[in-house]
Amino acid sequence: MLDIITIPVLSDNYIYLLHESVTGETAVVDPAQAAPVMRILAKKGWRLDYIFNTHHHADHVGGNLQLKQQTGCKIIAAESDRQRIPGIDIGVNDGEQILLGERKIAILATPGHTSGHIVYYCAESQVLCCGDTLFSLGCGRLFEGSAEQMWQSLQKLKALPPATRLYCAHEYTQANGRFALTLEADNPTLMQRIAEVNALRKLNLPSLPSNIGLELATNPFLREHSPSIRKSLAIPEDASATRVFAEIRRLKDHFH
Repeated sequence: MLDIITIPVLSDNYIYLLHESVTGETAVVDPAQAAPVMRILAKKGWRLDYIFNTHHHADHVGGNLQLKQQTGCKIIAAESDRQRIPGIDIGVNDGEQILLGERKIAILATPGHTSGHIVYYCAESQVLCCGDTLFSLGCGRLFEGSAEQMWQSLQKLKALPPATRLYCAHEYTQANGRFALTLEADNPTLMQRIAEVNALRKLNLPSLPSNIGLELATNPFLREHSPSIRKSLAIPEDASATRVFAEIRRLKDHFH
Protein backbone atom coordinates (compact mmCIF):
# COMPACT_ATOMS: atom_id res chain seq x y z
CA MET A 1 0.00 0.00 0.00
CA LEU A 2 0.86 3.65 -0.25
CA ASP A 3 0.91 5.52 3.04
CA ILE A 4 0.00 9.16 2.38
CA ILE A 5 0.67 12.03 4.76
CA THR A 6 -0.88 15.44 4.16
CA ILE A 7 1.30 18.42 5.14
CA PRO A 8 -0.47 21.81 5.22
CA VAL A 9 1.83 24.73 4.34
CA LEU A 10 1.56 28.42 3.37
CA SER A 11 -2.02 29.71 3.50
CA ASP A 12 -3.80 26.86 1.71
CA ASN A 13 -1.27 24.48 0.07
CA TYR A 14 -0.98 20.77 0.70
CA ILE A 15 2.25 18.82 0.26
CA TYR A 16 1.81 15.04 0.09
CA LEU A 17 4.31 12.43 1.24
CA LEU A 18 3.83 9.06 -0.47
CA HIS A 19 5.50 6.09 1.24
CA GLU A 20 5.58 2.68 -0.41
CA SER A 21 5.68 0.31 2.54
CA VAL A 22 7.21 -2.78 0.87
CA THR A 23 10.46 -1.12 -0.27
CA GLY A 24 10.35 1.94 1.98
CA GLU A 25 10.66 4.32 -0.99
CA THR A 26 9.18 7.76 -0.40
CA ALA A 27 8.20 10.62 -2.70
CA VAL A 28 6.98 14.11 -1.95
CA VAL A 29 4.47 15.80 -4.24
CA ASP A 30 4.81 19.54 -4.92
CA PRO A 31 6.97 20.62 -1.97
CA ALA A 32 6.33 24.34 -1.56
CA GLN A 33 8.76 24.35 1.36
CA ALA A 34 11.50 21.98 2.50
CA ALA A 35 11.47 22.31 6.30
CA PRO A 36 7.99 20.83 6.96
CA VAL A 37 8.87 17.85 4.77
CA MET A 38 12.20 17.27 6.56
CA ARG A 39 10.42 17.35 9.92
CA ILE A 40 7.97 14.60 8.92
CA LEU A 41 10.71 12.49 7.32
CA ALA A 42 12.74 12.68 10.52
CA LYS A 43 9.73 11.85 12.68
CA LYS A 44 8.86 8.83 10.53
CA GLY A 45 12.44 7.70 9.94
CA TRP A 46 11.87 7.75 6.17
CA ARG A 47 14.38 8.67 3.49
CA LEU A 48 13.26 10.83 0.58
CA ASP A 49 13.81 9.24 -2.83
CA TYR A 50 11.82 11.44 -5.19
CA ILE A 51 10.11 14.77 -5.68
CA PHE A 52 7.08 14.62 -7.98
CA ASN A 53 6.24 18.06 -9.40
CA THR A 54 2.93 18.67 -11.18
CA HIS A 55 3.85 22.12 -12.55
CA HIS A 56 6.30 24.98 -12.27
CA HIS A 57 4.53 27.48 -9.98
CA ALA A 58 6.66 28.60 -7.03
CA ASP A 59 4.20 27.28 -4.43
CA HIS A 60 4.77 23.79 -5.87
CA VAL A 61 8.53 23.75 -6.43
CA GLY A 62 9.84 26.11 -3.73
CA GLY A 63 11.40 23.33 -1.67
CA ASN A 64 12.92 21.39 -4.59
CA LEU A 65 16.57 22.38 -4.41
CA GLN A 66 16.86 22.39 -0.63
CA LEU A 67 15.29 18.93 -0.38
CA LYS A 68 17.53 17.63 -3.17
CA GLN A 69 20.60 19.06 -1.44
CA GLN A 70 19.64 17.62 1.96
CA THR A 71 18.46 14.17 0.85
CA GLY A 72 19.96 13.44 -2.58
CA CYS A 73 16.47 12.72 -3.93
CA LYS A 74 15.69 12.79 -7.65
CA ILE A 75 13.25 15.33 -9.08
CA ILE A 76 10.64 14.11 -11.56
CA ALA A 77 8.61 16.56 -13.62
CA ALA A 78 7.31 17.20 -17.12
CA GLU A 79 10.04 17.10 -19.76
CA SER A 80 8.45 20.18 -21.34
CA ASP A 81 9.02 22.13 -18.11
CA ARG A 82 12.73 21.29 -17.84
CA GLN A 83 13.62 24.99 -18.18
CA ARG A 84 11.06 26.13 -15.60
CA ILE A 85 11.27 23.60 -12.76
CA PRO A 86 14.43 23.72 -10.64
CA GLY A 87 16.58 20.62 -10.42
CA ILE A 88 14.78 18.20 -12.75
CA ASP A 89 16.58 14.85 -12.98
CA ILE A 90 13.96 12.85 -14.85
CA GLY A 91 11.68 14.45 -17.43
CA VAL A 92 8.46 12.55 -18.11
CA ASN A 93 5.77 12.71 -20.79
CA ASP A 94 2.10 11.84 -21.14
CA GLY A 95 1.40 8.12 -20.95
CA GLU A 96 4.71 7.13 -19.39
CA GLN A 97 5.02 5.16 -16.15
CA ILE A 98 7.36 5.56 -13.22
CA LEU A 99 7.84 3.35 -10.18
CA LEU A 100 7.66 4.23 -6.50
CA GLY A 101 8.90 1.02 -4.94
CA GLU A 102 6.56 -1.64 -6.27
CA ARG A 103 3.81 0.80 -7.26
CA LYS A 104 3.37 1.82 -10.88
CA ILE A 105 2.46 5.47 -11.31
CA ALA A 106 1.10 6.72 -14.63
CA ILE A 107 1.88 10.20 -15.91
CA LEU A 108 -1.08 12.03 -17.45
CA ALA A 109 -0.57 15.36 -19.20
CA THR A 110 -3.29 17.81 -18.14
CA PRO A 111 -2.54 21.18 -19.77
CA GLY A 112 -4.80 24.12 -18.95
CA HIS A 113 -3.71 25.61 -15.64
CA THR A 114 -0.20 25.63 -17.12
CA SER A 115 1.00 24.29 -20.45
CA GLY A 116 3.20 21.62 -18.86
CA HIS A 117 0.93 20.43 -16.04
CA ILE A 118 1.00 16.69 -15.32
CA VAL A 119 -0.73 14.51 -12.74
CA TYR A 120 0.40 11.28 -11.05
CA TYR A 121 -2.02 8.34 -11.02
CA CYS A 122 -1.50 5.06 -9.15
CA ALA A 123 -4.26 2.69 -10.27
CA GLU A 124 -3.31 -0.07 -7.80
CA SER A 125 -3.68 2.27 -4.83
CA GLN A 126 -6.56 4.28 -6.37
CA VAL A 127 -4.65 7.53 -5.83
CA LEU A 128 -4.49 10.62 -8.04
CA CYS A 129 -2.16 13.51 -7.17
CA CYS A 130 -3.73 16.14 -9.37
CA GLY A 131 -1.92 19.36 -8.46
CA ASP A 132 -3.94 22.35 -9.64
CA THR A 133 -5.85 20.66 -12.50
CA LEU A 134 -8.77 19.39 -10.43
CA PHE A 135 -9.90 20.60 -7.02
CA SER A 136 -12.73 19.35 -4.89
CA LEU A 137 -15.78 21.21 -6.29
CA GLY A 138 -13.48 23.18 -8.59
CA CYS A 139 -10.64 23.23 -11.12
CA GLY A 140 -7.53 25.31 -11.74
CA ARG A 141 -7.53 28.73 -13.36
CA LEU A 142 -6.51 28.88 -17.01
CA PHE A 143 -3.17 30.67 -16.76
CA GLU A 144 -1.54 29.22 -19.87
CA GLY A 145 -4.08 27.00 -21.58
CA SER A 146 -7.46 27.34 -23.25
CA ALA A 147 -10.84 26.23 -21.95
CA GLU A 148 -10.80 23.53 -24.64
CA GLN A 149 -7.44 22.21 -23.37
CA MET A 150 -8.57 22.15 -19.76
CA TRP A 151 -11.84 20.49 -20.70
CA GLN A 152 -9.93 17.73 -22.51
CA SER A 153 -7.62 17.34 -19.50
CA LEU A 154 -10.61 16.97 -17.18
CA GLN A 155 -12.07 14.30 -19.47
CA LYS A 156 -9.04 12.12 -18.70
CA LEU A 157 -9.68 12.48 -14.98
CA LYS A 158 -13.46 12.00 -15.27
CA ALA A 159 -12.79 8.62 -16.90
CA LEU A 160 -10.82 7.25 -13.93
CA PRO A 161 -12.58 4.77 -11.59
CA PRO A 162 -15.07 6.50 -9.24
CA ALA A 163 -13.24 5.26 -6.12
CA THR A 164 -10.02 7.05 -7.17
CA ARG A 165 -8.99 9.35 -4.31
CA LEU A 166 -8.04 12.92 -5.23
CA TYR A 167 -5.11 14.56 -3.52
CA CYS A 168 -5.37 18.17 -4.72
CA ALA A 169 -2.72 20.77 -3.97
CA HIS A 170 -4.94 23.38 -2.29
CA GLU A 171 -7.66 23.68 0.35
CA TYR A 172 -10.22 25.49 -1.79
CA THR A 173 -13.28 23.33 -1.16
CA GLN A 174 -15.35 25.74 0.96
CA ALA A 175 -14.96 28.64 -1.48
CA ASN A 176 -15.61 26.30 -4.41
CA GLY A 177 -18.74 25.05 -2.68
CA ARG A 178 -20.16 28.55 -2.29
CA PHE A 179 -19.74 29.07 -6.03
CA ALA A 180 -21.13 25.63 -6.92
CA LEU A 181 -24.33 26.42 -5.00
CA THR A 182 -24.96 29.48 -7.21
CA LEU A 183 -25.20 27.13 -10.19
CA GLU A 184 -26.87 24.04 -8.76
CA ALA A 185 -28.67 24.84 -5.52
CA ASP A 186 -31.04 21.89 -6.06
CA ASN A 187 -28.27 19.26 -5.86
CA PRO A 188 -28.71 17.39 -2.53
CA THR A 189 -25.35 15.60 -2.83
CA LEU A 190 -23.63 18.97 -3.23
CA MET A 191 -25.41 20.36 -0.16
CA GLN A 192 -24.41 17.30 1.87
CA ARG A 193 -20.79 17.61 0.72
CA ILE A 194 -20.67 21.30 1.68
CA ALA A 195 -22.04 20.49 5.15
CA GLU A 196 -19.37 17.81 5.61
CA VAL A 197 -16.61 20.16 4.42
CA ASN A 198 -17.76 22.94 6.75
CA ALA A 199 -17.66 20.51 9.68
CA LEU A 200 -14.15 19.34 8.76
CA ARG A 201 -12.82 22.87 8.31
CA LYS A 202 -14.31 23.98 11.63
CA LEU A 203 -12.00 21.37 13.20
CA ASN A 204 -9.14 22.59 10.96
CA LEU A 205 -9.10 19.21 9.17
CA PRO A 206 -8.50 18.84 5.41
CA SER A 207 -11.50 18.43 3.13
CA LEU A 208 -9.33 16.06 1.07
CA PRO A 209 -8.99 13.51 -0.27
CA SER A 210 -12.16 13.62 -2.28
CA ASN A 211 -12.85 11.00 -4.96
CA ILE A 212 -13.83 10.96 -8.61
CA GLY A 213 -17.33 9.62 -7.93
CA LEU A 214 -18.08 12.41 -5.46
CA GLU A 215 -16.73 15.05 -7.82
CA LEU A 216 -18.82 13.73 -10.71
CA ALA A 217 -21.88 14.17 -8.50
CA THR A 218 -21.02 17.63 -7.12
CA ASN A 219 -18.30 19.50 -9.03
CA PRO A 220 -19.83 21.99 -11.51
CA PHE A 221 -16.74 21.82 -13.74
CA LEU A 222 -17.49 18.12 -14.35
CA ARG A 223 -21.27 18.55 -14.66
CA GLU A 224 -21.76 20.35 -17.97
CA HIS A 225 -24.72 18.03 -18.65
CA SER A 226 -26.70 19.24 -15.61
CA PRO A 227 -29.98 20.94 -16.66
CA SER A 228 -29.86 23.11 -13.51
CA ILE A 229 -26.37 24.37 -14.34
CA ARG A 230 -27.26 25.08 -17.96
CA LYS A 231 -30.34 26.95 -16.82
CA SER A 232 -28.30 28.98 -14.30
CA LEU A 233 -25.85 29.92 -17.04
CA ALA A 234 -28.68 31.06 -19.34
CA ILE A 235 -27.01 29.64 -22.42
CA PRO A 236 -28.70 27.64 -25.21
CA GLU A 237 -29.74 24.08 -24.42
CA ASP A 238 -27.64 22.78 -27.30
CA ALA A 239 -24.47 24.62 -26.23
CA SER A 240 -21.37 22.43 -26.43
CA ALA A 241 -19.78 20.94 -23.32
CA THR A 242 -16.72 23.11 -23.86
CA ARG A 243 -18.82 26.26 -24.04
CA VAL A 244 -20.59 25.35 -20.79
CA PHE A 245 -17.25 24.67 -19.11
CA ALA A 246 -15.75 27.93 -20.38
CA GLU A 247 -18.70 29.92 -19.05
CA ILE A 248 -18.48 28.25 -15.62
CA ARG A 249 -14.75 29.03 -15.51
CA ARG A 250 -15.38 32.66 -16.52
CA LEU A 251 -17.98 33.11 -13.78
CA LYS A 252 -15.76 31.47 -11.16
CA ASP A 253 -12.88 33.82 -12.06
CA HIS A 254 -15.09 36.77 -11.07
CA PHE A 255 -16.80 35.17 -8.07
CA HIS A 256 -16.12 36.57 -4.60
